[in-house]
Amino acid sequence: MTKFTRRTVLAGLAAVLTTPGRSDTGWPNRPITLVHGFAPGGPTDTVARIVAEELSKRLGQQVVVDGRPGASGTTAAGQVARAAPDGYTLIAIPGGHATAEVLYRRLPYRTVDDFSMISMTSEYPFAFVTYSDHTIRTMADLIGTARSRKTPLLYGSPGIGSVHHLSVELLASMANIQLQHIPYRGSAQTVTDLIGKRIDFMIDAPTLILEFVRNGRLRALGVTGASRFFSLPNVPTISETALPGYVITSWQGLAGPVGMPASIVDRLNGEMAEILAEPVVIERLRSLGNDPKFSSPGEFRARVVADIEKWTGVVAAANIERI
Repeated sequence: MTKFTRRTVLAGLAAVLTTPGRSDTGWPNRPITLVHGFAPGGPTDTVARIVAEELSKRLGQQVVVDGRPGASGTTAAGQVARAAPDGYTLIAIPGGHATAEVLYRRLPYRTVDDFSMISMTSEYPFAFVTYSDHTIRTMADLIGTARSRKTPLLYGSPGIGSVHHLSVELLASMANIQLQHIPYRGSAQTVTDLIGKRIDFMIDAPTLILEFVRNGRLRALGVTGASRFFSLPNVPTISETALPGYVITSWQGLAGPVGMPASIVDRLNGEMAEILAEPVVIERLRSLGNDPKFSSPGEFRARVVADIEKWTGVVAAANIERI
């Protein structure tokens, strides 16, 4: 039988307190900062605020959203990558986190290895749209027209290297067609020029163009997901009608600096599993055009790696110059 003395008890307690991964004892005991690198009111900011509100309730500490816009989110990501991995600094990252890896020549962080992935939070497709009286009525029409025209169709996106831009370039590659990209500084001006018939089509998140589709100013040609989008149930997927195998979705996710204790990552992942199953959260995310998407840390990491590989090929095939 083991004999317990005051010395052995104290030695055992010291070992527990200094074991790697146990530095989170009492976590959280102060507010947590949830950083993102985008403008207030945008998709990443809005989803981050939903997550922060729900985590605050469950963790018993306020989770404060801190938007730090700049360089397509890479400035904020670099700051979080260098933060202490103690669970008090987290980051909300979008699908553009992966495209930045293939668009920028240099980043102030390693896109995968400098972050502790926690969970995806939501996922959404894009929609291809044109102006209401364009001769193109379906995605098959778009592909057929592009093949038969002597000059390429013009399409708009929120910028060079955006997920929107790369998604159209992937379609052009798979369909073996030529399209002319017109980059804009955001979606609003793209919509204006499309309605004004200065470009032929555009691609964007369904919620950003849904109002214009419903009032008849724009026509939805197809959605990029594997299944039909809940807000556009009568619009077919591109894969089912025009280009089998063409499936694109983007996402939002939650991460922290690399080196976070496994127990904190596991705690946050467990909380996200419950949060994303809450009916009120599902409803709020769907109102933004997002489907709740829970994942394990490993699954989230694998998704980022897969997206980097996919977009690297698209950038090379389209000869897009890195910034």
